Amino acid sequence: MTTTRTSTITRRSFRGAALALFTGAGIALTPLAAEASAGPAPIASAPVLASSVAAPNSAAQVAVDTALAQQGKPYAWGGSGPNSYDCSGLTSSAYRAAGVTLPRTSREQYHAGVYLPVGQAQAGDLVFYGYDTGDPGSIHHVAMYLGNGTIVEAQQTGVPVHIRPFGFTEGELMPFAVRVTPRR
Repeated sequence: MTTTRTSTITRRSFRGAALALFTGAGIALTPLAAEASAGPAPIASAPVLASSVAAPNSAAQVAVDTALAQQGKPYAWGGSGPNSYDCSGLTSSAYRAAGVTLPRTSREQYHAGVYLPVGQAQAGDLVFYGYDTGDPGSIHHVAMYLGNGTIVEAQQTGVPVHIRPFGFTEGELMPFAVRVTPRR
């Protein structure tokens, strides 16, 4: 019994020392609620500068720059800016800044450009998540690919607009990305 108690006290002391070390270094630790369908947790990091992401065309570049400028703004279901966003509100607002009108919802945005295999996505392309990857009607989330294995997204309540690591084999990832092209 004493051994278990000492072990618990030692563990708590270690946690306290680690917390003090991180706090002293200016690192904020924020707990996130675990959710099976939420996808990977966002990575707290310094904002990505727009100049560090090169998109393949000027409309995509404006959209990427605009989306990145929204980092840190809160998620709000139905939000389309300028103070808060949901996933499709972020992408439609970013492309609106480039003079391109996108539909409002993620399901509609899936049909608003040229399809390409998700593994060929470039900066500014939209990537989608669905409960059934064979059924576009099950799409529930959209994010903007930034290149180099990252996306910018408005993920869920309590999580501000952020960038995070992205993999082409993530669960619920639709097999096609959408390249938004300006209408001439």
